[in-house]
Formats: sequence, structure tokens, C-alpha cells
Amino acid sequence: MLPAILFRQVHRPLGAGALHLGRSTALVHVFGVGGSSFVNCLNRYAAASGFIRISFLDINQRRNWDVARLRLHTDDKKHSLHKRTIQGRDLWQGVIDKQRAGFIERRNILVDDIREARHLVQERIRKKVGEITEERENIMTIPNMLTIGRAILSPYIGYVIVQGDFNMAMSLLAVAGISDLLDGQIARRWPSQATKAGSFLDPMADKFLIAILVVSLNHGALLPIWLTGIVLSRDIFLLAAGSAIRYISLPPPKTISRYLDVTHVTAQLEPTMISKVNTGVQLATIGISLGAPIWNYLDHPVLHCLWYMTAATTLAAALSYIVNRQKTYKIIQKKP
Repeated sequence: MLPAILFRQVHRPLGAGALHLGRSTALVHVFGVGGSSFVNCLNRYAAASGFIRISFLDINQRRNWDVARLRLHTDDKKHSLHKRTIQGRDLWQGVIDKQRAGFIERRNILVDDIREARHLVQERIRKKVGEITEERENIMTIPNMLTIGRAILSPYIGYVIVQGDFNMAMSLLAVAGISDLLDGQIARRWPSQATKAGSFLDPMADKFLIAILVVSLNHGALLPIWLTGIVLSRDIFLLAAGSAIRYISLPPPKTISRYLDVTHVTAQLEPTMISKVNTGVQLATIGISLGAPIWNYLDHPVLHCLWYMTAATTLAAALSYIVNRQKTYKIIQKKP
């Protein structure tokens, strides 16, 4: 809206120039053109123009009003923009906080699941370890004492044979044979005297005795070297197989002390029938060969037949352990 401007005409005649100037001045003030200097000039020469200005301050007031409205509009826009910025920032912060809270919650759930799984695994490991039987038994039984005594006596019998005291050696061999028969009979008649460790100790003691005797007889030229080699090879094979079975059947931790602990039973040996026959044939051959210098039948054909029979049964026993390896031993485990 244009500012209201009132004019009053002076009662005096005006010329054409003055009338033209008054019209121009009026148009200038009506359309808001010009400044304060121009207005002052008009006021100064108002008598010449024939018009008197009532209020020329409305132009400046309108301009001040427009600047104030523009500033107010700008402030409103700035305030609105700032408000929307804060709202957007709060919105994004809320989204970020929500995502962070969800991530933390999922992480906590995952950590709890991992801890629970680890706890379950530890419990299962402890349960499995508890299920493993470290079966310990009393090995101080009569059959085992007889077996250990026979093993201790074996080196002395070999020493006596090397010294040429065949009569003493025959007596000690008879004692060893009797102890071998007694420990088996006692273990079968009285189950409380039977031990799983004895299933390993008894054949090992027999092999130890036979190995020492064949070496001693070969040293005294009472057994051929080829038969001694066959018997020793079979015994070394059985000793290596027994050691491997012991290591395989031993539950963790596999230490040397636990490996050598005979009270910690992990497997039971079941000798084959041909092996039992071979043990009897070997002991008979050793006894008859040891009696040859006593009763003077050295290099008798019967001795040669016994040697070949011993070699054949020895090889057959070794082969039976290889063929029936799944039946010759049993790993002991805890029953559920």
C-alpha cells in the first residue's frame, strides 16, 4: 500500500513551469522515488511549487516496515530450519541409539551363547573324562607273585647254564615250570586271585624265561642258532605288539609313569590256542635239550625233531596273532 500523502494548494497563481514541477514532485512522492534531500528541497521551495507537503515520513516508515518484516521472516526461516535440523539430528541420534542398543543386545546374546556353549563343552569333557575308567586292581596276588618270581629267577637260570651246572639249571627250570602251572590253576580256581594284569604278566614272564634259556642253551651248543633266532624274533614281535596295545589303550594323559604303572589296567590279553601249544612245546624242547648233557643223548634225532616242531609252532603262533589280532586283546573301557 502506498503511503498516504496530503497536499494543499497555495492561493496564488502558478506558472506553467511551477505547475510542471509540482506534478513531477507529486509523482515522485506518490511512487516513493527520491530521498530526504529531494523532500527537503521541495519543502524549501514549496511556495514556488504551489504545494505544501503534509507528511513525507511515510516513505521511510514503509521502508523500515519492509526491512523489519524481512528480518522477521528471515528469523522465522532460520528458527524453522534450526528446529528441523535439531529434529533431524534427534531423529538420527534416536535411530543410531536404537541400532547401537540392538547391536549391544545381540552381542550380549552371542557372548552369553558362547559362554554357555563353552560351559557345556567343559561339562561334557569332564563327564567323558570321568567316564574313562582308570581301573586299578590289586596285583599283589599269589599268581602274580609266582609270575614275578619266575621272571626274577630266569636270569639266574641262564647264568647257571652258561656256567655249565646243568643239574642245578634243570632243578631251577623245574621250579619255574611248577610255578607256571600253579599260577594258572590258582587264577582259574579262585576268581578273586585272577587279575587282568596277570593276562599280560604271565605270557611276558614266559617269553622272558624262554628267551634267556634259548640264548643260554645256544651259548652252550645245546640249541642251533637258527632255532634261537626264530624264537627270539617271535618274542620281540609279541613284545612290540604288547607295547603298542598298551600305548593305544592308555587314556590321556599318556605319560611314562602311567604307561609303566602296572596297576593301571587298560587292556586284557587273550592268547590263542596255538600260542599255548607253542609255549608248552618250547618249554619241553628246552627241558629235553638241557637234559641232553646230563643223560648223554646229545645230537639225538629226537632232539632234531623237537627243534623243527618248535620252529613250526613258533611261526604258527606268530601268524595266529596277526590273523586273529582283533580277538587276542580287548581294550578295557568303563561300562555305562
